[in-house]
Amino acid sequence: MNDLSHFLNPRSVAVIGASNRPLRAGNVVMKNLLHGGFNGTIMPVTPADTSVCGVLSYKSVNTLPIIPDIAVLCTHASRNIAIFQQLAEKKVPGVIVLSSDMYSDDAEGHQIQAQCMEIARQADIRIIGPNSLGIILPWINFNASFSPVAAVKGNIAFISQSAALCTTVLDWANESHIGFSAFISLGNASDINFSDLLDYFSTDRHTDAILLYIDTIRDARRFISAARAASRNRRILVIKAGRTREGRKAAQLHTGGADTLDIIYDSAIRRSGMLRVHNTHELFAAVETLTHPLPLRGERLAIITNGGGPAIMAIDTLLERGGTLAGLTRDVISQLDQVLPASWSHANPIDLVGDAGHQRYVAALNILLDADIADAILIMHSPSAVAASDQTAQSVIDALKKHPRTRQFNILTNWAGEKTAKPARQSFYQAGIPTYRTPESAVIAFMHMVNYKRNQQQLMETPTTADSLPQTQINQANQWIQKRLNAAEIIQFDTHLAGEFLRYFGFHVLPTWMVQDSSEAIHVAENIGYPVAVKLRSPDIAHKSDVQGVMLNLRNRHEVSSAAQAILDRTHLFYPSANIHGLAVQAMARRAGGEELRVKIKHDDTFGPVILLGQGGSEWQEATEAEAALPPLNMALAEYFIANALKNNKIRFQRQPDPIHLNGLAEFLVRLSQLIESCPEVHEIDIHPLLINGDQFTIIDVDLTLRQYSGDAQGRLAIRPYPAELEEMISIKKTQENLLIRPILPEDEPCHAAFIHKVSKEDLYKRFFTEVGEFSHETLANLTQIDYDREMAFVAVRQSDEPEILGVSRALISPDNSNAEFAILIRTDLKGMGLGKILMKKIICYCQTKGTQQISGMTMPANQGMLSLARSLGFTTNIDFEDGTATMQLNLQQEAGS
Repeated sequence: MNDLSHFLNPRSVAVIGASNRPLRAGNVVMKNLLHGGFNGTIMPVTPADTSVCGVLSYKSVNTLPIIPDIAVLCTHASRNIAIFQQLAEKKVPGVIVLSSDMYSDDAEGHQIQAQCMEIARQADIRIIGPNSLGIILPWINFNASFSPVAAVKGNIAFISQSAALCTTVLDWANESHIGFSAFISLGNASDINFSDLLDYFSTDRHTDAILLYIDTIRDARRFISAARAASRNRRILVIKAGRTREGRKAAQLHTGGADTLDIIYDSAIRRSGMLRVHNTHELFAAVETLTHPLPLRGERLAIITNGGGPAIMAIDTLLERGGTLAGLTRDVISQLDQVLPASWSHANPIDLVGDAGHQRYVAALNILLDADIADAILIMHSPSAVAASDQTAQSVIDALKKHPRTRQFNILTNWAGEKTAKPARQSFYQAGIPTYRTPESAVIAFMHMVNYKRNQQQLMETPTTADSLPQTQINQANQWIQKRLNAAEIIQFDTHLAGEFLRYFGFHVLPTWMVQDSSEAIHVAENIGYPVAVKLRSPDIAHKSDVQGVMLNLRNRHEVSSAAQAILDRTHLFYPSANIHGLAVQAMARRAGGEELRVKIKHDDTFGPVILLGQGGSEWQEATEAEAALPPLNMALAEYFIANALKNNKIRFQRQPDPIHLNGLAEFLVRLSQLIESCPEVHEIDIHPLLINGDQFTIIDVDLTLRQYSGDAQGRLAIRPYPAELEEMISIKKTQENLLIRPILPEDEPCHAAFIHKVSKEDLYKRFFTEVGEFSHETLANLTQIDYDREMAFVAVRQSDEPEILGVSRALISPDNSNAEFAILIRTDLKGMGLGKILMKKIICYCQTKGTQQISGMTMPANQGMLSLARSLGFTTNIDFEDGTATMQLNLQQEAGS
């Protein structure tokens, strides 16, 4: 059901509702198909005409002579239920629905879209839409769309929920001579969605980059899994609408979905190794850069210009976005002095002065290409009476072609102006050199490259992890939850009781005592010692500051008594009907020299639990004043989380005598992530504030919300965490040795590298079907940083001071869970111990439990050990000596049933 070949490589198409009337959807689609030059069968369906656009038409779906790969519905929604029933009878595999009114109800009050979807589900029909503009596949000249603009062949797949943006991008792309491998309008994405298409285009030979326009995501885990897999193979750009509250509401009305904070989408996009752009202007700039295959060489940018003002604008944009301006060495300055007038800038940007001709540009450019001071060069030109725009551009192009080191740099150009500069930009397009109309767009495009590489490095970085919690403490925390939650659906706790729970996870919560009046407050204060703080406890007053409900640094019984009574009096005066739970008394924490942050666990309807981090305060606006991260977190991810919060000014540390311990803050966030993974009933935790003094982290106030939860605890997380429940101790009979069989961890990269070194070249050749040299960091990261949702690898580990990996079995599971491709590798000196059979059984059992239909693998005919093992486990084998391959296959569900 997940095979999209009939959509993306169709041989026939039926246009339902085809029309001869101009500007009708059925007429535009027919004309686009015919004018596009599609070589397959085109079948218009309409009872009104005997032919449409000169092509013989058919009265109904039932009368079609063949089963089309795709049916394009250009009909009103009221007709679509009956049409879907006909398509199901005809066994049409794919449907594109252009109708925008499918959410309306039929005469009996039932939603049309829901009925059509149910018919499609039962008949295994895949759907693009409704509210789709259609699809364009330039490599097969297939244009089944309502677009007034066609697409040319190229290497970008564009997938959008907005039909209007599709036509805008197409119009710009044609002007900029940028082509596409596919152009797909998802509309409301009721069935086929971003995940399906990311899986397809990540291996499509015509596609080098993927562009996504997203209103909303419905299945966060599938989307992130597909995006993480695809971003290892293809560059992916995302434009996500709905950054403001009003924008989110508009997105919901447009394509449905939950009201998710924009910062959460931002975190998910970064975590998946993709690059986000914030508007169509940035999108066009990023496309212009990323469609060129040269990878980013580094972050140092040098600028050559004939105008100081535009160069200053470029610098401002670069530094505001966290970029790096290259520095000029004395040697480079000396060389530039020989070819430039005395009034040149003597700094980067290299201002050639307004009367610079093409010779000056070429001379300065050659000096930079010969040097090693920069990784990228931006060449800027403003209209000049001295140097013709097109002549200067051609001289630059010729110089770049001639220089032997050009490919060691990323070259960008900014030829400002319209009529005079257009031929020059055209020359750069034809030469394959990125070019931009404004200084800002050129620098923004460069920073897109920088940020994309940073996201990719985050995806590939070898992490470390904080110490895991003892299972006994996790069990005690869950017992605490069950005892408090009991039969209640939802329950809230403030610092007094929440502190009990958080201490199970190693958090230090400032001790808090509950009192009802001023006399009890005095008694508690006398016991704990001065100074103290007294705070209001009321679930009906969101901000204690509304009634001056927090009094600090109370130094004696008289101050405590008057403060407590004053808080109660003000509350009764301003909120006479508020429910008052009394007062909280705390010892004063050492605030001097400390930092205060706000940390929150929030449940999102799309992405599940998320962690928010910001400066906090009583008027904290989490949508704009926080940074978000998706659990699970390890130390590397937590450090990126903190770095992004600092970069985006969401947290602002002051200079203190005892500076904040960033590693300690990362550990705090990792521990919070472990809490989320372990306790599915935790719905929300709001820490306000977290007081940090050096490496001391104290929770001053916290609110905890618990909610009943049933089902898979890990299922609520957008990213599946490490499946600790799959760990198993086994015994090797031959050596009487106990080994741990567990899922692989990202932190296993060094151990995995050491394991590979102890496998012979012959065994590696049998495993990888090629000569294997030294494994790079990227290769090892791909092997150890797996997505547990669609891939699994079990390692056999010898437990010691330096853990050793002795063998590994893997399964790469298809997105529709129909097949798992397995591979197995055992350390050469440990073969014959039975370890291979243990690891194979482990991976087979995992796939059976997951519901995978079959498991298959490939080896060489000479690998008789692997083939014998497979046969002993019930695999059917097929040896092809001519191709030099042997395939192994096992029907898992039949095996499970028997």
